Amino acid sequence: MGIRNLVIMGAFALASVSVFAVSAKAEDVTINVWSLDRDIQPAPTLVADFNKLNTGIKVEYRQIQFDDVVSEAMRAYSTGQAPDIIAIDNPEHALFSSRGAFLDLTDMIAKSTEIKTANYFPGPLASTMWDGKNYGVPKATNTIALYYNKDMFKAKGLDPSKPPQTWDELLDAARKLTDPAANVYGLAFSAKASEEGTFQFLPWAQMAGGGYEAINSEGSIKALDVWKTIIEEKLASQDSLTRGQWDSTGTFNSGNAAMAISGPWELDRMLTEAKFEWGVTLLPVPEAGAERSSAMGDFNWAIFSNTQHPAEAFKVLEYFASQDTRMFSDFGQLPARSDIAIPATGKPLKDEALKVFIEQLKYAKPRGPHPEWPKISKAIQDAIQAALTGQMSSKDALDQAAEKIKAVLG
Repeated sequence: MGIRNLVIMGAFALASVSVFAVSAKAEDVTINVWSLDRDIQPAPTLVADFNKLNTGIKVEYRQIQFDDVVSEAMRAYSTGQAPDIIAIDNPEHALFSSRGAFLDLTDMIAKSTEIKTANYFPGPLASTMWDGKNYGVPKATNTIALYYNKDMFKAKGLDPSKPPQTWDELLDAARKLTDPAANVYGLAFSAKASEEGTFQFLPWAQMAGGGYEAINSEGSIKALDVWKTIIEEKLASQDSLTRGQWDSTGTFNSGNAAMAISGPWELDRMLTEAKFEWGVTLLPVPEAGAERSSAMGDFNWAIFSNTQHPAEAFKVLEYFASQDTRMFSDFGQLPARSDIAIPATGKPLKDEALKVFIEQLKYAKPRGPHPEWPKISKAIQDAIQAALTGQMSSKDALDQAAEKIKAVLG
């Protein structure tokens, strides 16, 4: 029986055998938690629920801003003012782990009855690892897949039950679906010179046998050539170079793009805005049978290494992990665990889409992990922009990126 049910039933007598309980002789301790979450999002809600258990551990919560997370957290750590627990964006995790800022949780997790590494999708779990050790616990996750307008498929003679599965099929469908007279593009995606551009492109390179450590491989060059073809043939708007995923998905919802690459965070918005029948399929691969990949987003929990209460902080993390079954039902976020079934929402389009995203998560890979990820990502972003704006060939742009990344990797 989980902690949540114990609270609901008032069975506090069992607290003595709970993994979250502490000895009655122990003094109450305060654990500070930092996160971006606001109001009814996971962190403040879970903190409030934990405090109701009266375990002898009091958790205090502080909401921080996305742009300030890295600088403020590292400054707080270096001055001895860091919180006990923080929720960190997964590509930033290695920066803190590699510098000794996060506590090595390997032994604690091995002994835990609540946190089992085998239950997590490989991608989210890998983002918490550094030098073979575990420095955190995945908080939630997300990924990307291909949305497509079934009504437009039918109108152009395409079978809506057979969406594109390979890059060639994607290009072929995009060409047939693009209709300048109706202001309709075949595809909407983000090639923005930011982390969003890297987030969307890296899976293409990985599926073709490349990746950030081999960004100028033959497969990576082919991937960027496909993107270049899409832009040059105007199968996607030129604004793809400056728009983020939110805006590109909006183009799809408004009926101005027949397909879009985006994530599950758009599902509720799509149900409201998209006035047509749509579906979701896995990201197309270079060719049939090729390795699959996808982007991986969202945050991880970590404990700062200079905490004065490591055991109590870990008990709080165990409680958070024990509530992963609520991640979707209560907060609309995908749990990072493969052992948790997503309950049906009663909305057919959304339920079918969720099945695809859960399948896609099996292939999602982290960005990195590497402590210098922002520099690596910037090199990839510059290459994408240089190739898609016609300044350089895909090969030259990625060769240049490879040199920059090589310098970063040492």
